[in-house]
Amino acid sequence: MTECERLTLTVAVPTFQRAERLSALLRALPGRVDECVAEHPNVRVDVLVVDNDPAGSARGAVREVDGVLVRYVVEPTPGIAAARNRLLDSSSDSDLLVFIDDDEIPRPGWLSALVRVWRQHRAAAVMGRVISVFDDDVDPWLLASGTFRRPQRPTGTLLTAAATGNLLLDLEQVRAFGVRFDETMGLGGGEDTLFSRQLIERGGRIVWCNESETEDYVATDRLDRVWAKRRAFSSANATTRVELKLVASAGARVKLRVWFALGGVSRIVVGRLRWLLGKITSNLDHDARGARLVHRGRGMAAGAFGYRYDEYRRKVDRY
Repeated sequence: MTECERLTLTVAVPTFQRAERLSALLRALPGRVDECVAEHPNVRVDVLVVDNDPAGSARGAVREVDGVLVRYVVEPTPGIAAARNRLLDSSSDSDLLVFIDDDEIPRPGWLSALVRVWRQHRAAAVMGRVISVFDDDVDPWLLASGTFRRPQRPTGTLLTAAATGNLLLDLEQVRAFGVRFDETMGLGGGEDTLFSRQLIERGGRIVWCNESETEDYVATDRLDRVWAKRRAFSSANATTRVELKLVASAGARVKLRVWFALGGVSRIVVGRLRWLLGKITSNLDHDARGARLVHRGRGMAAGAFGYRYDEYRRKVDRY
């Protein structure tokens, strides 16, 4: 594609029973779309919302949007992976697709920066920043644990994996590589890591865009230590399952299971010692990071033995 060729870009929003947050996102999109078209006048932008609630609870929120074309589709198959695949399938006429979560708000320059970096690098994917924001005062222990820490990088940095909270995909390359989201991981998380790892394994490149920023609203029910420990367990469990799925042979998979089991146990031991040190010395960093390491070790060991923790199972599901 040349600079003057017309491009179609779809902003892709998966959602599940978060109509209020979705409405806030959709109200913010027209301004970001206008910025993008002003910088990239040959880009046509539309928005696609895939509602993973079979009852179509997001339909009312979508009706509120002005100034930008919004399409709405219901995907009844449970799980974020099914919703993301429906977004891919329903964007078959688009050149670019940009994922953004339904609880995020894009900052000025978000979309135009992603397109700019894609044009510079022609990568299969461009990942931007997601910045956690909080309504209430946050327990210092949570901040010290690193649960909400997301590092910055120089724009153009090559990534070894990517999340989909703020991610541009070159759909021509994605289709050529034949990559899709694994729906067996849709309720346990990690489907975006697996997708991006497979994209890289098949020849794609993922680059970082530090100028593209979205704000991730952190709900009050996530601002406690129990949730942070559960999240550490879930994340490590999903990471272990991703690594096992990427191994081709049964023999190599057995070796990897042993490695993860031993690694999980060692993290439990080291984390417990660091947590105790933090308690004895009243050091918040050691306390929080030690506890988080213990639960990451538990998640890793559980994954090694085949246990799948479905963090997003439907009775408590929120993307």
